[in-house]
Amino acid sequence: MAFTGPLADRIEIRELIEAYGDAVMRGDAEDWGKVWAEDAYWALPEYEGHEEFIGREAIVAGWSWSMALFGAAREEGGKPAMIYIGTPGAIEVDGDRATARVYTSEIYRYPGADKDVRVRGQYDDELARIDGKWLFTKRVYRTLHTD
Repeated sequence: MAFTGPLADRIEIRELIEAYGDAVMRGDAEDWGKVWAEDAYWALPEYEGHEEFIGREAIVAGWSWSMALFGAAREEGGKPAMIYIGTPGAIEVDGDRATARVYTSEIYRYPGADKDVRVRGQYDDELARIDGKWLFTKRVYRTLHTD
């Protein structure tokens, strides 16, 4: 089964996934950084310069650099320049550890391009409850479809 473990933990993890997406949409590095464990690992191996980041500080710095390239700034009129939606496909909780699979849908302007890029992807996640709070300890992304 794709969703196992205590419902309360699965809801907290879902809210963490949603907080991640909300911070992306708002371009808020401080809030985005709050979803990560101090010694976390983040990898987007298909994207040059994003192959891996180790530790919250490096992860947030890498994300901030990426968002500057791919348009976290708001366009004129207050519209977000990047759209990001993450939908859990699985959340499995085992004590203070969990795994999740999250499907993503993103729209952004590729640097130097004159059109929007639409990407569907998948995160394979590991999480831990640290000081009573669920955090990502590992997120690895892969592209499923690009248009």
